[in-house]
Formats: sequence, structure tokens, C-alpha cells
Amino acid sequence: MQSSYPEWFDREMTCNEAEWHRWLPQALGSQTWTMHRDAVDVHLGTGALALSWSVGEPRVIGLARLPRLHVSFRFAGVDGAQRHAFMRRFDLYMQRGGG
Repeated sequence: MQSSYPEWFDREMTCNEAEWHRWLPQALGSQTWTMHRDAVDVHLGTGALALSWSVGEPRVIGLARLPRLHVSFRFAGVDGAQRHAFMRRFDLYMQRGGG
């Protein structure tokens, strides 16, 4: 998790599109949102977040093939504290790992 988030940024997520669609509603929490083909518009108070994604080539590490999504985050009218609060929940929910 970061200490602050800019108004727009891109990420590479290690998941396939089916997983993304399954995880996204809970990651967005109680926010009102509208799904499009490869994008979501999220209402955040008086501002908004435009999320869009495209499927990337899998990352290959040895014999492992990891799916990739290229995800764009575009906030509008959302102050730094609101972005941080939203992304904190989003990042914690989307976090995957092993150990």
C-alpha cells in the first residue's frame, strides 16, 4: 500500500479477466458503479474514478505462465484523502500472495 495516490496511474495486475470481474464488486465496496465492456465508472462522493483494462500477454517465468491485465485508474474531482481511503480498501481486497 502506498502513502498517496496520484490522480491517474496505470498498473499491471496478475489475474485473468474472469478473476478481475469476480473480485471487482467487493473491491469497490459500497460505492455506486456502472460496468461497461472493459471499463467501470465509480462514483466517489462528488468525484469519480474511471477504471479501464485490457488483457496483456501472460508473463512467463520458467514453466509458469501468469495472466496479466493492464489497468488504468483515472480519478476526477477526488481529493488525496479520498483517493487514499478508496485505494487502501481496493489494494487490500485485491492483494493476493502466498507464503
